[in-house]
Amino acid sequence: MDILDYAFMQRALIAAALVGVTAPAIGTYLVQRRQALMGDGLGHVAMTGVALGFVLQSSPVWMATLVAVVGAVGMELIRARGRTSGDVALAMLFYGGLAGGVMIINLGGGQTASLLGSMFGSITTVAAEDVTAMAILAAFVLAVAIGLRRQLFAVCQDEEFAKVTGLPVRALNLLIAVTAAVTVTVAMRIVGLLLVSAMLVIPVAAAQRLTRSFATTLGLAMAISVTVSLTGTAATYYINVPSGATIVLLAIGVFMVLTALSAPLARRRARAALAAEEVCTRDDVKV
Repeated sequence: MDILDYAFMQRALIAAALVGVTAPAIGTYLVQRRQALMGDGLGHVAMTGVALGFVLQSSPVWMATLVAVVGAVGMELIRARGRTSGDVALAMLFYGGLAGGVMIINLGGGQTASLLGSMFGSITTVAAEDVTAMAILAAFVLAVAIGLRRQLFAVCQDEEFAKVTGLPVRALNLLIAVTAAVTVTVAMRIVGLLLVSAMLVIPVAAAQRLTRSFATTLGLAMAISVTVSLTGTAATYYINVPSGATIVLLAIGVFMVLTALSAPLARRRARAALAAEEVCTRDDVKV
């Protein structure tokens, strides 16, 4: 395959696979908590980190991770306080991060065009050191999302019950926020910071069309995410289209197909449940 003859495409495909695995791993918890747009806000905040990376001539991935983690902790603390003004504070944090990134890159003598690859994704911006950083960050995300799945699911399902059982709810909430921030920076080279929220949410929503259990949803969401990430990255090479937009549109297409398929499946399940109920009713009458 000629696509594998180029080092930049090898790096891009590895990065796409990492994005495909990590995004739904933490996205499943965000969807459960009804925080589907958290990734969008973190993407805005991470823009400041990317700009700092360019200006300071350090790794944009690591700098974006640092800034996004700080932003995620701030977001979680604002959410935990639960005040009415929280939405306004979050909005200022989100758009301040985006504006800060543009301002920093300009004051540093750069051009805002330098941010475009991180904003919308570009396979040509994936360097060897980026792949290494993404692999390390992806390993952290998977270790948290899968290793602590029981505790995280309990917190996302019912915080009050989790507190009663003795779980460190505040620490786990902060861990979810930090892990989401790390996932955003993993995905920024391929999907882009402005589109990353879609990969946190859409594969999970698509999987939920067909599945019921948490584990099955997580597994199917990962499969969908990896498939569309690799397909979209390959399409970028063959037909010269933006990688982030292509991957997101493919994910939306999968969601629409599975939504169409889920309707007859739901009807069959309803008929099966009704038949089982009728059988139980007849057995009760006989007794």
